[in-house]
Amino acid sequence: MNEQPYLSIIIPAYKEKERIGRTLLEIEEYLSKKEYTYEILVVVDGSPDNTAEIARNYGSQVHNLRIIENEENNGKGYVVKQGLLEAKGKFRLFMDADGSTSIDHLDVFLPEIEKKENEIIIGSRDIEGSFVQIRQPRHREIMGDIGNYLIRITLGLWSFPDTQCGFKLLSADASQEIARRMKVSRFGFDFELLALARKLHFRIKQLPVRWLNEEGSTVSLFGPNGFIQVLIDLLKTRWRFCMGQYRIKEFFQKK
Repeated sequence: MNEQPYLSIIIPAYKEKERIGRTLLEIEEYLSKKEYTYEILVVVDGSPDNTAEIARNYGSQVHNLRIIENEENNGKGYVVKQGLLEAKGKFRLFMDADGSTSIDHLDVFLPEIEKKENEIIIGSRDIEGSFVQIRQPRHREIMGDIGNYLIRITLGLWSFPDTQCGFKLLSADASQEIARRMKVSRFGFDFELLALARKLHFRIKQLPVRWLNEEGSTVSLFGPNGFIQVLIDLLKTRWRFCMGQYRIKEFFQKK
């Protein structure tokens, strides 16, 4: 594809051999009915299973599919950043490989980001109009509520009741400027991305989503993707802003 595609879809994938095929076919079925150009990037995060191989096998059924395979596991934030920077689309969506937020939300998201007043559209499970079809286990909901409160207070994101929904659509400009500043490699990247977007004065709109919890999450209390690590990344993100490590002034100086 030589011309810039209208839309890039970025799918971070780790241990997704059971679900990646279904998700790719759902995306292809949706996009095949649209008139705009697109590309699909599956960014495999050093998965120990054959997620990358299975995704490649769908190349004959899924148009404009690219697989980026990392040998080492670096974290969801790392591969989302990688995908946003590698993508070529005018607009760039990242979504979860399990399809917990379905691709057909683009029917509403794309018209909104085409408006001049919006540069980032994020899905939210906690605003009017949202619907959670199958909820997470109660202990994970409690951890999520506590973490969300701390995120909103610490980073000044109080107007965003759901910073962590894995369905976000960005313009090419916002993708480049934000992604090249991102430093959080694991699950805390969502709040870092939004805080950067606010600091860089990109215009953000929240839209409600229908969300279905899928089994197979790697989130826990401890470990590299655990609740404790997210809190550590939250404090590090606050510190980086205080120390000017995100080069916000540089952005405004060049404009």
